[in-house]
Amino acid sequence: MVLMAKYVYFLQQRKEKIWGLTIPERVKRLLGPSVAILENLSSLKPEDDVFLLRGDYLLDDRLIKYLSEQQNLVLVKKEAGREIPLAAKVSGDLALQVLAFFEKEGPLPPSIQVQDLSRVSTAFFKQLRKFEPPFALRLTPSNQAQLEKHLYDWSYKGVTDLVTKWIWPRPAQLVVKLCVKLGLKPNHVTFLGAFLVVLAGYLFYKGHLGLGLLVAWFMTFLDTVDGKLARVTVTSSRFGHYFDHLIDLLHPPVWYILWALGTQKLALYSLPYSISFLSLLLIASYILERLIEGAFMARFGFEIFCWKPFDSYFRLIMARRNPCLLILTASFLFKRPAEGFLAVTIWMIITCLVLILRFLWAVIEARHKPLKPWLAEIEKYAHKKRAIKWFTRKTSSY
Repeated sequence: MVLMAKYVYFLQQRKEKIWGLTIPERVKRLLGPSVAILENLSSLKPEDDVFLLRGDYLLDDRLIKYLSEQQNLVLVKKEAGREIPLAAKVSGDLALQVLAFFEKEGPLPPSIQVQDLSRVSTAFFKQLRKFEPPFALRLTPSNQAQLEKHLYDWSYKGVTDLVTKWIWPRPAQLVVKLCVKLGLKPNHVTFLGAFLVVLAGYLFYKGHLGLGLLVAWFMTFLDTVDGKLARVTVTSSRFGHYFDHLIDLLHPPVWYILWALGTQKLALYSLPYSISFLSLLLIASYILERLIEGAFMARFGFEIFCWKPFDSYFRLIMARRNPCLLILTASFLFKRPAEGFLAVTIWMIITCLVLILRFLWAVIEARHKPLKPWLAEIEKYAHKKRAIKWFTRKTSSY
């Protein structure tokens, strides 16, 4: 087996940076350290793999990944009535001829396929639970801020809770920009968030509910920041990814129980149900809810919240951390914190029951036809205008 080296050659390079990275630096991070950037193509061997990329276009990360899985393919984009070559992945013996095509000095070899950007099927991005056509946007000296905003918005999950979706985006963008300027990495933010998880829980347990809520909300804000910082700067690590998800998975029910214990310390717990009984119901519902989500993913290959528009709507308010914190915050403001714990427990049980019913419905429906996420069949839901507006976004051009 011949081991093919991978190289990248850039045309039309620009010095402007997007989120602290030039186009070549960004692509290098996407493709990994084993890929070398070439200054010329004359040293290539016939069996080598080489990417030819425009350095004045910001390409969707999915396009880079898609191209890395192809061979002898050129991606083009129709712009102002012209067909512009954007990127290619070819063997070393064809690289110079393809370069001549990019520079309008010769035709493509017959063995090269040409694919228009609009025909690339990467619209449903499972990791971020959203629909968005792949983009390729020209970089100019005057549109860096626009491209940074576009890349930041693109990194945001389409299906998430209402706080993350509508309250955090703009302030988080400002903090992400500050982190880039200060050279902070996503793991720095994640470790600070982990410390705040412990601090918030301690404050809840000691009965400092208001201060604990402030710390908890700040932690949830940083949880948004670290993910967006990782995506826009392409600096996510396997450790950071799993550490962040482990924290997110474990701490919410612990917070709620410590909140209840804090109300007890303040002599504000007068519910007819014991904390241990409600905690048992809460934890059982939380675990079962997570198991159902995992079972749905394992069986159908996508998240349950992307199945139908109803599921995407329900994700906005279901018993996850931010909606539950809204319940606790309201109970604190109305000076009924123990009732807040009861409300969170009831909402957790209701959420669990809804997910059980949705999973059973999916199993029944899958007997007649394969299940697909509604975001991957967006044309069938044209009549769902609000769902399309809330959970999808069209690509802009600059």
